Amino acid sequence: MHLFMYITQFLKDMRSQKLRTLLTLFGIIWGTAAVVLLLAFGKGLHAQNQKNMHGIGESIVIMWGGRTSKPYTGFGKGRPIRLREEDANLLKREIKQMGGISPEYSQWSTHMKYKKNAVTQNMVGIYPVFGEMRNIYAEMGGRFINKIDLEKRKRVVFIGDQLKEDLFGKDEAIGKYIIIDNVPFLVIGVMKKKSQDSSYSGRDANKAFIPATTFASIYGYKYISNMIFKPKDPRETELVKEQVYKVLGKKFKFNPEDKEALMMWDTTEMQKFLTMFFIAFRVFLVVIGTFTLIVGGIGVSNIMHVVVEERTREVGIKMSLGAKKAHVLFQFLFETLVITFIGGIVGFLFSLTVVKVFPLLKLEEYMGTPQITLPAALIAVSVLGIVGLISGYFPARRAANLNPVQALKL
Repeated sequence: MHLFMYITQFLKDMRSQKLRTLLTLFGIIWGTAAVVLLLAFGKGLHAQNQKNMHGIGESIVIMWGGRTSKPYTGFGKGRPIRLREEDANLLKREIKQMGGISPEYSQWSTHMKYKKNAVTQNMVGIYPVFGEMRNIYAEMGGRFINKIDLEKRKRVVFIGDQLKEDLFGKDEAIGKYIIIDNVPFLVIGVMKKKSQDSSYSGRDANKAFIPATTFASIYGYKYISNMIFKPKDPRETELVKEQVYKVLGKKFKFNPEDKEALMMWDTTEMQKFLTMFFIAFRVFLVVIGTFTLIVGGIGVSNIMHVVVEERTREVGIKMSLGAKKAHVLFQFLFETLVITFIGGIVGFLFSLTVVKVFPLLKLEEYMGTPQITLPAALIAVSVLGIVGLISGYFPARRAANLNPVQALKL
């Protein structure tokens, strides 16, 4: 009975304050949508970033030669350290904690041709373990570079999926020959499409991969572009890096403490940094969304203050007839929570619609796919509930504390 009366009175109050109610509802809807969508897009962006990082490789270190910054055993500083293919074998042999390691030759502006289709792209020479470390896998029917290709210096090539499209279009590529700088190469595999951070030497989708020995014999390169290695245990990455400095420091006569002699990009450290960054970023988004919701809560509070003013005499009559303070308090608090609840439901449904429609825009590669998770929903509900209670409590308390005699005179 009381609930029916509360609802009837609520509808009456809202009809008398249509514009104010609509504006207040809009504030709650927008605030709820802001909290949910910011969390959803933050989660999607983080997941896409993780996926892109995994496209480069997990727990790998990318290393290239630098310049010495400290004098050592009679040698001055400023000497360039240039790595060779043999250095990869040296590190593999000397460091027992070392897992996979591969040199990487690289040549940009490599001319590649199949029939009338021609492109200029990046070609790299690598060891077979490179594919495993870099999460490069072949599509069905093909394979990556193997040990025999390396030992026999075979003229075989593994191509990225985009490079395959550029050269072959819809035609089958595996088993066909392409001309690379006037030399025929047999296509042995096409890369499975993957997401990848393009900050490391461009995207693998556009590359051609050949055995390192073949690359060196054709182009006569003495020095490699960089080296990639992965510890057996990711927890020993720092130890392996220290050992690399010691082994190569001994060979090239530089101080093992000279961190500028060898430049390293540890993807594990980058992963940790990005994880912490996105946690902080999502907290920031929650704060922004919460403040937006608070603005809507202020609107709810204002409209309830107006309702209390307009119904002061009514409250006086009810209290003079025996209505308790708790009854009056709950009545006004109920109206506030109903407004907040309706706005919250509409805001959540709007957010859900945006999340469902967003994939149609085909922007996942850049922004990820927004995800409304259970924690995000609970956070939104919690914030919404707190805002609603605070917004309604003070006007409701004011109404409950009215003096019946003074209220009847107003």
